Amino acid sequence: MAGKSRAARFFQRERLPGDLAFSIVFLLFCIFLISQLGEQAVWAKRTRLFAQPAFWPTVSLAGMLLFSLLHCFGSWVSPRTPGRGAEVLFWIRSLEYSAWFLLYVWTVPRFGYLGTTLLFTLILTYRAGYRKGNMLVGAALMGVGIVVVFKSLLQVKIPSGQLYEFLPDGIRNFMLVYL
Repeated sequence: MAGKSRAARFFQRERLPGDLAFSIVFLLFCIFLISQLGEQAVWAKRTRLFAQPAFWPTVSLAGMLLFSLLHCFGSWVSPRTPGRGAEVLFWIRSLEYSAWFLLYVWTVPRFGYLGTTLLFTLILTYRAGYRKGNMLVGAALMGVGIVVVFKSLLQVKIPSGQLYEFLPDGIRNFMLVYL
C-alpha cells in the first residue's frame, strides 16, 4: 500500500469480478457516442450557448466520458478479483435472448404473427427448461392469447405473413385482419 500513489489509493476499492471489463466496454461506448456527436447534433450560428442543439448532448457526453475514465482508472488500480472471465461469459450468454428477439422480428413477416408467436413461445419455453406437456400447452395458450389481445383487441398493426398468401380467400382475409 505504501508504494501506491495517493490517487491510486483514493480510487482503490473492492470491485466485482466483471467491473474492469464493464468499465472498458462503457468507456469504448462513450468514445463511440462522442465520435458520432458531430453528425447527430449541430451548432447553430447566432444562437446562445445554452440554446444550441448540440450543447446539452455535448455536456452530457463530456460528463459520461469523465466518469467512465474515472471508473476505468479505479477498476484498473484496484486489486484483481477472481472470476472475471466467468462474469463476462455470463454477460455474453445473456445476449442469446437478444438474438432470439431479432430472429422473431425477422420471422414474423414471413410466417405471420400467430404462427411465429406460437413457435417462439414453445421454443423458448422448452429452452428455459420447461419440458412437460402442461407447460408447453400453457405456453401455446399464452401465445394465442398474446396474438388475440394485440391484433384483435388492441388492433396493433403487425405485418401479415407471406405464408398467408397460400391460404384460401376466406381464411386468408380472417388471418390478415384478426391474426
